[in-house]
Amino acid sequence: MNQAQNKNPNTVNLSPPSLLALGFLSFIVVGTLLLKLPISHHGELSWLNALFTSTSAVTITGLSVVNVGEAYTTFGKIVIMLLLQSGGLGFMTFAILAALSLSSNIRLKQQMMAQETIGQTSLAKVSFTIKGVLLYSLFFEAIGTLILTIAWMPEYDFSRAFFYAAFYSVSAFNNGGFSLFPNSLMSFADHYFITFTISMLYIIGGIGFVVLMDIQRTRRWKKLSANSKLILSTIAGLNLFAFIVIWALEANNPLTLANMSLGDQALNAWFHATVPRSSGFNSLEMANMTDASTLVTMILMFIGGGSLSTAGGIKVGTFIIVVLSVITFLRRSEELTVFNHSVSKTTSFKALAVVSITAILIFLGLFTLLILEPSKNFLDLLFEAVSATCTVGLSRGITSELQPASLFALILLMFAGRLGPLTLAYLIATPKKSRLKHPPADIQIG
Repeated sequence: MNQAQNKNPNTVNLSPPSLLALGFLSFIVVGTLLLKLPISHHGELSWLNALFTSTSAVTITGLSVVNVGEAYTTFGKIVIMLLLQSGGLGFMTFAILAALSLSSNIRLKQQMMAQETIGQTSLAKVSFTIKGVLLYSLFFEAIGTLILTIAWMPEYDFSRAFFYAAFYSVSAFNNGGFSLFPNSLMSFADHYFITFTISMLYIIGGIGFVVLMDIQRTRRWKKLSANSKLILSTIAGLNLFAFIVIWALEANNPLTLANMSLGDQALNAWFHATVPRSSGFNSLEMANMTDASTLVTMILMFIGGGSLSTAGGIKVGTFIIVVLSVITFLRRSEELTVFNHSVSKTTSFKALAVVSITAILIFLGLFTLLILEPSKNFLDLLFEAVSATCTVGLSRGITSELQPASLFALILLMFAGRLGPLTLAYLIATPKKSRLKHPPADIQIG
């Protein structure tokens, strides 16, 4: 009787991956329709370009086939900013927040969806974490808007300075990479205040909200969780390594850093060491960077930022777990440990699966682009495929030159790249155990 009463004929039973996909897809469709309105753009704007921009914004990628600052009106730019915010915080965050605002107790199924989406192990932490996501986003975006408004006041009137500041704060913190200037941030390559502020916004946004909440709660390194210590130390190490390598590789390149002062070299080397982690801005022309720097940039794009962050990629935790798993195997150790805590084999398998699926998506995307764009440079197409799949948004300047079929392929890559890890997390979070046991097989590896 109770079961019959609990069944709601109006309830649509969708799996969390399906719900997530439909949620992001609905944002993309609504964004496309809004951007296609006459009040959203100047001149002609094709449906494909509107769809591409909307998808890029919702998936917080940043790739664009048009000059955003010139092609869209103020209304259109506000639509893009809202799409970036929606994509950054995530559809499930908005869905659960809406449910919480209507009822203090959400159903178990919705709690499980939220738990799988945000990576929390305790159902009691779900609503607390989601509220924290919203508060942290608004707080850091407000701080960024204030600082950037002050920085742009000498060049623009208050209203324009404030609008630019708000747009770039949302775009940076959500690792969106959309710019209102035709050359991204290249005009501000020597403006320390603006460049460093934007870099801190996308770095903080890419750390991960669970880590930020852990820092606020404990306020001491020793009391941080093993996950927080791992993410923070890995991000710091990657940023420092990339900073040194890119500076060394580009210091003698006359097309990038060679003609800059020592201070400007350091600033732009830092910016391009941290920006590939998902933000999509650039203060140097990507096509002018050396092939070695381009390779390093693609590796950084592949790694991405922290889990439950606005960054893309396979995520820092995934990367370091795979590396530590290899080290553990080579040492012939039976246990993988991180800061005196053991890591389960399921976690290692999950990390390997995320890496494999992302690599397969990049391969399929590159293969498709090579067929559709035979005249384009291999490295440029590979860079585009990695950028789209890992939702970064950096480009070597060929996006606007691609034919419609190639643009549609990038749309699918951005959508798949945004949903991939979330869908995989759900599938692994609900393992199916079988009573049937199979005999072991001796498979040769290597």
